[in-house]
Amino acid sequence: MAIIDDTAPIKKDPSMGLQIALLAGLTVLAIGIGWGSGMYLVGQQAPAVPAGEHATAQASEVRLAEAHQAMGVVYLEPITTNLAGPTGTWARLELALVFEGETDLLISQTIHQDILAYLRTVKIHQVEGPSGFQHLRADLEERARIRSEGKVTGILIRTLLFE
Repeated sequence: MAIIDDTAPIKKDPSMGLQIALLAGLTVLAIGIGWGSGMYLVGQQAPAVPAGEHATAQASEVRLAEAHQAMGVVYLEPITTNLAGPTGTWARLELALVFEGETDLLISQTIHQDILAYLRTVKIHQVEGPSGFQHLRADLEERARIRSEGKVTGILIRTLLFE
């Protein structure tokens, strides 16, 4: 019988010098690409205006409350309540009402209470995902329009948190 060598030949890993040279080459290539991109973007940038030639805008001081009144926006107090299901799920909602014309604080408070009552009937699966959020927003806008007899044209949801 003949003696046959069944062992696989030992594979040699690339030498440490080759690995260091490859790493250095790739680093130099990355630096070159970054520098070239920066030079290209600097060339695409509009020339800077000298310091003294900026046009100054004349602005009148307006308090934030006056600006909201002029725009017809009323920010409601945050609503924090538990949801209908699952038990132990809480929601915090901050929103603003957009009025057509003059704002009415009494209507705003009525809408605030109506939205609070509505949120207590909502289940978490009804507001999951983007389409659930859109349905919630549409429902809130519809309730606000009904309560205000058309004076509220929209709702801006500032914050919606579930815990």
